[in-house]
Amino acid sequence: MDILPDIVLQYAERFSSPEDELLQEVHAFTVANHPKAHMISGKVQGKFLKMISCMIRPRRVLEIGTFTGYSALCLAKGLAIDGELHTLELRETDAQTALGFFNRSPYRQQIKLHIGDAMEKLGELEEEWDLVFIDADKTRYLAYLTEILPKVRVNGFIFVDNTLFHGQVLEPEIKGKNARAIQAFNEQLQQVPGIEYVLLPLRDGLTMIRKVA
Repeated sequence: MDILPDIVLQYAERFSSPEDELLQEVHAFTVANHPKAHMISGKVQGKFLKMISCMIRPRRVLEIGTFTGYSALCLAKGLAIDGELHTLELRETDAQTALGFFNRSPYRQQIKLHIGDAMEKLGELEEEWDLVFIDADKTRYLAYLTEILPKVRVNGFIFVDNTLFHGQVLEPEIKGKNARAIQAFNEQLQQVPGIEYVLLPLRDGLTMIRKVA
């Protein structure tokens, strides 16, 4: 199931500011070479992440799930002068692809790429996060949130991708481990104290969480 008709997405892209040349290259390379190119954030969501980052001006950004680097480059655009973005990627091949693009960006000194299991890497990072983007293994979303939330500052934000999961969570019977995991995450979020949240029908569903206490 498509969340939004292609014509709506195309219209949104048409009336959103253009990507810079490096982001265009990341997108084109991913579409041409990656078997899971649909996982890239894309122009509209990428622009939204950039806008949020520019509003917050974070000192510390965490991304779980680097993929080919598109979303990290968007989030990096709002970093404070002394800011850092830490991005975690399990797959060596994707990490090296992303690193090649990072090294060509103005943020190459501010983006820190960590390769390996995300839960292990999270335990090694002693930071207070201003902004977090979760876009990795759907079956571990609850575990990521549990690990991250204590390290997010009050009034910090967490964005969680794919929370409509191709519309599968809207079906009368939810099938597939990833769709069921996303549904469980969405339901459990309602029980988490100290946060407020909104699920936006942007791309494949993007949940915005603010830590309030």
